[in-house]
Amino acid sequence: MKFGPVPVAEAEGAILAHSARLTGRILKKGHILTASDLGLFTDDGITEITVARLEKDDVGENDAAAAITKALAGQHVTTGKAFTGRCNLIADVQGLITFDRNRLDNINLADESVTIATMPTMDIASPAQLIATIKIIPFAIAKSVLDAVLKIAGEEPLVEIAPFELKKIGLILTRLPGMKESILDKTLQTAVARVQEFGSEITMEIRCEHTEKDVVDAITETNSKSCDIILIFGASAVVDRADVLPAAVVAAGGSVDHFGMPVDPGNLLFIGGIDDTPLVGMPGCARSPKLNGFDWVLWRLLANIPISSHDIMLMGSGGLLKEISERGQLRQDSSEPKAQAREPKIAGLLLAAGSSRRMGKENKLLTDVDGTAMVTRVAKQITASQAEGLMVVTGHEKDQVELALKNYATGFAHNPDFADGLSTSLKTGLRALPDNIDGAIVCLGDMPLVKAEHIDQLIRAFDPVEGRSICVPVHGRKRGNPVVWSKRFITEILSVTGDIGARHLLEEHADQVIEVAIEQDGVLFDIDTPDRLVELKKRT
Repeated sequence: MKFGPVPVAEAEGAILAHSARLTGRILKKGHILTASDLGLFTDDGITEITVARLEKDDVGENDAAAAITKALAGQHVTTGKAFTGRCNLIADVQGLITFDRNRLDNINLADESVTIATMPTMDIASPAQLIATIKIIPFAIAKSVLDAVLKIAGEEPLVEIAPFELKKIGLILTRLPGMKESILDKTLQTAVARVQEFGSEITMEIRCEHTEKDVVDAITETNSKSCDIILIFGASAVVDRADVLPAAVVAAGGSVDHFGMPVDPGNLLFIGGIDDTPLVGMPGCARSPKLNGFDWVLWRLLANIPISSHDIMLMGSGGLLKEISERGQLRQDSSEPKAQAREPKIAGLLLAAGSSRRMGKENKLLTDVDGTAMVTRVAKQITASQAEGLMVVTGHEKDQVELALKNYATGFAHNPDFADGLSTSLKTGLRALPDNIDGAIVCLGDMPLVKAEHIDQLIRAFDPVEGRSICVPVHGRKRGNPVVWSKRFITEILSVTGDIGARHLLEEHADQVIEVAIEQDGVLFDIDTPDRLVELKKRT
């Protein structure tokens, strides 16, 4: 192809290289110039323009794009019409886009003049959705380049859509002693919505105890009902091939083909089968409708694409799914914080408003403990932890408390209604927190044995995507304080009244609670009586 400036009088039949704004007309680049067009340039006093001319062995951009697109299009894919060197592939049905990555890369490596861009392989495509675009960069390419590209493309279509098909799915849910049925109900609800979105349905559900024998019986019964896919969701995460769920699969006559996956969230997943029926052990994060590794496996099964151990082990590239846009996923609750590929931002919130009526006239929070005010000891530990800033709620003896904490707090929020109960201080503090947080750790000013390391353990446990939105410290068999709350629960906490705090929400959202074992009893030790204060001074 010849490219460069020529006199206007010699440009008839050439391709205009740059758009031109002329009197009464705008000619776009790529326009084939006619004698009439040249007159417009002459009338405007233009004597030279930049053009391109095809040579004998050149193929025009549209013809080349159309030829390549036709060679690439496979089942359930429609080709668009080439224009300005671009031609598109469009999905005819809902399903997964599939293509040979090596062939695609080799075409893009063949010559800089030919480019193909696609959606990610195994991504969901909807009817009429653009799934790939072929673009010829210059106005024409040499026929030898086109021939080389078509040779690489080969006889087999490159880009296809594997449509989702109606599947009958069996779901097994296990329970542990004391586990609320509401947790299993929510899990079922999420699973039903997940498969219905792609035209399949859960036709059988079994709930059983989290024991190998009960799971074996459930697998056997489910398999006898001619389900196309069997899903197993355990009350406890699978941590080893010898754990309850995979062991039960083998004992039932099935196989566990792979355990674990390089996708987060979704690491603790296993795949296998019984007879000719694929089976998936679901990870804990599948309780949430958010995108996770289980979805990548489920989509393939719904589209009749076999999945192997090798396939799963190659999912690490792009497998960090936090802070990713979900295509074709259930809508999230708008109050749910988005998963993010960073450490969570957990604000420190210290409640230091109480009047400590059971302690007599003295404000226990300002009591000297080994040379430091009690509330200051607490604040020091919070600021030494991974908590993001420290908001302090004041009430009784506001000025003295602020003076004791001036070097630690990033902000103060005064609660004039502190005498009405703990909930008023909690709500005052939550309203004062910044919007850009993922959650808050609520600390009490009369628990001076809580350490920064305890706070850090709780923050490290926080992961809403994995179902760990509320992190509660446990020593022995007792739950204590402080507690990490996801931002999504703030609205509910703001409706709490009286002196009870938000403890009742732990039962209402049991599926989002993670108990974090703390070796020391500081998470249980609060100063609510004079005798307790004496014990504290002995211990410090």
